[in-house]
Amino acid sequence: MRIMISADMEGATGVTWTADVVPQTEQWQRFRRLFTGDVNACVAGAFTGGATDVLVNEAHSSQRNLLLEDLDPRARMLTGRHKPLSMMQGIDSGVDGVVFLGYHAGAGQEGVLAHTYLENSITGVWLDGVPASEGLLNAALAAEHGVPVLLVTGDDRACEDARAYAPDAELVAVKECVSRYAAVCLPPAVTAERIAAAAATALRRAGRTDARPGPHRVEVEFDATHLAAAAAVVPTVELIDARRVAFDAASMTLAMQAFKVVTAIAAGAVEGIYG
Repeated sequence: MRIMISADMEGATGVTWTADVVPQTEQWQRFRRLFTGDVNACVAGAFTGGATDVLVNEAHSSQRNLLLEDLDPRARMLTGRHKPLSMMQGIDSGVDGVVFLGYHAGAGQEGVLAHTYLENSITGVWLDGVPASEGLLNAALAAEHGVPVLLVTGDDRACEDARAYAPDAELVAVKECVSRYAAVCLPPAVTAERIAAAAATALRRAGRTDARPGPHRVEVEFDATHLAAAAAVVPTVELIDARRVAFDAASMTLAMQAFKVVTAIAAGAVEGIYG
């Protein structure tokens, strides 16, 4: 039984503000250890539940945050950027289930450090007309390969979001959102126990299902008109409002590849503190 963990950082134990997740800060060094602890708890639970192989895909920002030297030695880790499927690299490798660990709510939603790919320039993303977090987008990509979402961890708002796109998944809220930069947090010893137990239980649902390929439409709204204009330069991307673009794709894989291009170009168009 092969399991993949897509590990993001904003929804990790204790994380509540920018410096906790931005590389090279003192806080980031501290929370790398807590992030790795969440991953290790999930790995341990997966093996307890019957996993024979666990691949951890580092999915946050630089994708070089987890401490390999502290990783459970039974796991393998995919680290580094510029992966074709980004947060979901490995979903097409024959895995029997995926865990979304350390996830968060989407852009324009309530939640600790809520965003969708870009930290503060995107105000909303829609997949086939439905407001989309990173979790929803990644769940659609998993479904395209017939891989079930087994477990989602993050703050309580991330768990609420997951009930819509993965209604059968186990959920672990490691903190309760108070605001974008504040939360009531559980200690690592408590969250580790809960994550491990949920992972072991979640493995009962592991097993590939029928793949669900098909076309999708993605809309992205930015906080400034020039970002939408920059993204609309991409062929197939249409400017549908002053701050919103849209594109159609024949599959979710192609939709995510196009979305990566759109967000990269928009990020490159941001100019200093004025955005």
